[in-house]
Amino acid sequence: MSSRSSAALAGLALVVLVAGCADPAAGRVSLVGATQPPVAPPPPPSLMVSAEPVRHPYPQATSLAEPVATGTPLATTGSPRYFLSARTPLAHFPGRSKTAVFTPVPPAVHDAETGAFIANVPLPPGVESSWHLVAAARDNRTFAVAGWTEPKNPDIRFFLVRLGEDGRPGKPTAVTQTDADDLTIVYDLALSADGTRLAYSTPLIGGGAKISVLDVATGRRRDWKTMTHSMVSGLSWAPDGRSLAYVLGGRAIALLDLTRLGTDPEGAASRIIKNATGVMPFESLAHTPDGGALIYTSGHTVERIPLAGGPAQVLARPELPPGASLSLRFSVDGTGEHLLYVHNWRAHQVSLADGAVTSVPITVGERPGEGGSPRAAW
Repeated sequence: MSSRSSAALAGLALVVLVAGCADPAAGRVSLVGATQPPVAPPPPPSLMVSAEPVRHPYPQATSLAEPVATGTPLATTGSPRYFLSARTPLAHFPGRSKTAVFTPVPPAVHDAETGAFIANVPLPPGVESSWHLVAAARDNRTFAVAGWTEPKNPDIRFFLVRLGEDGRPGKPTAVTQTDADDLTIVYDLALSADGTRLAYSTPLIGGGAKISVLDVATGRRRDWKTMTHSMVSGLSWAPDGRSLAYVLGGRAIALLDLTRLGTDPEGAASRIIKNATGVMPFESLAHTPDGGALIYTSGHTVERIPLAGGPAQVLARPELPPGASLSLRFSVDGTGEHLLYVHNWRAHQVSLADGAVTSVPITVGERPGEGGSPRAAW
């Protein structure tokens, strides 16, 4: 097996492990020698994957002169009618083989009211399968999706897709990067309100993590790194496109001022909004439509905190079954009124006005889903 394939398998192992934090139905895979603390009991030996350390051989990018996304925001269309699901390729180990065999899976569009399958999302040339990352713009029609290239030398690629009024996906638009990047592990993905910028987070060799802002039209990129934590997740664009909120290692919520990235990737202004005070980790983030507050989860509790300071307000306490993970990964729609999370192939929808929760089964190709649950966005 090539070193690049090994790194990709390490990435698959780690993201499935991380996804398991948000989805207890996801397959548990242990990465031998990983520096991250385990979040699930070790799997049987047949599921263990040995791999070289993940490497980032390329220098940080500074070619994107304006990382802010200050164009006209895409118009909100009211209550979401659709959501997109994405997951990693299905992996199985035939017989006693220690080499995984992957079955590609496409992203899919679902009816938000019923969870019913509407259509598979076509993949751009060179992308063989979906990955487990999907982000939505506020219009409930424009989505950014991560894809996986062929298994022998796999990389993660990004593309955009727009839905018609009937939910049918159009032709995907691949995002081709101008600056080289080694994308075998990506923690999170977020699409700006105007649809012109993608933000994603990755680990760095030797420790630390990187946030990248990518212009979807030109492929130019601007990077920012932190050496204090090896995982950055929960990316959320401010509605005005001038800052990004994110979660540091599950223990702190921070805000990155994109207007001060400058030419020095380490010269940006980043401030802590809230530190975790208990054992429950932070997972997802979303700005309120006016940009004045953040919606986040602490464990399974959904809370809201003003960016200007002040106490947090509890919005909802969804009850998950025993054995669920400690954190909850979610997507908030463009109105800021509806929250979506996935558990055991069911889409759970939370009204942020009163905390009421409803759920619908997620079907794929007119049948129930198989394997680990997907991630979803609307």
